[in-house]
Amino acid sequence: MKKILIVNANYYKDITNRLVVTAKKKLKQNKVKIKLLEVPGVFEVPIAIRKNIKKFDGFVAIGCVIKGKTPHFDLICRATFDAIMHISICYNKPIGNGIITAFNKKQAHQRSGKTNSTKINKGLEAAKAVLSILKNGQKQI
Repeated sequence: MKKILIVNANYYKDITNRLVVTAKKKLKQNKVKIKLLEVPGVFEVPIAIRKNIKKFDGFVAIGCVIKGKTPHFDLICRATFDAIMHISICYNKPIGNGIITAFNKKQAHQRSGKTNSTKINKGLEAAKAVLSILKNGQKQI
């Protein structure tokens, strides 16, 4: 049985809780073992994944960053996304990126599936991405 760790940056709990719920639901439907690790912000997601890299077959990174009036948004997003990609490639482990980057809270709520106007949920998309990589695995040529 495949094991997947969901790392949830819970700074915006009202947003990330919906992402976690939908990611877990999708993973359970596919009969994988799930663990959840909470971290305070998205900047901590890569190190949490790295510390657990040998214990799990794949990871789902969940969080939310909302743009403010300083360059902090750009710096945090770039560093976090680059680190996640680096870890995934270096350790050959799939990491679904369910971290929302938004200009405002309304946009973040839309991307978490709260509003009825959209079916987008980045947690679900990240779970699907990890499952896709794990199912397709290596093929013989």
